[in-house]
Amino acid sequence: MTDRTSGMHLQITGRVQGVWFRGWVVKEARARGLAGWVRNRADGSVEAVFAGPAEAVAAMLEACRAGPPAARVAAIETAPVGADALAGLAPHFEQRDTE
Repeated sequence: MTDRTSGMHLQITGRVQGVWFRGWVVKEARARGLAGWVRNRADGSVEAVFAGPAEAVAAMLEACRAGPPAARVAAIETAPVGADALAGLAPHFEQRDTE
């Protein structure tokens, strides 16, 4: 089971859809052993929740600032995720449908 001592919700804006951003996030988050999810938003942004050790969550946030090669991240809004929400996450990182 993933250590879920830390959690972060991200809303990422810029050129982040149509550039393999979600697939890249899944690959990077799984490599870091994180739980959570990523999805496109109808407004053109990407939303993600990361849960795991604080160092891994912080490293994933920094990685998202650059994103995959074709992406151009303009801004990232962050908010901590509470313990109840962290406990409800699947044990692996997943890609969700657009909302």
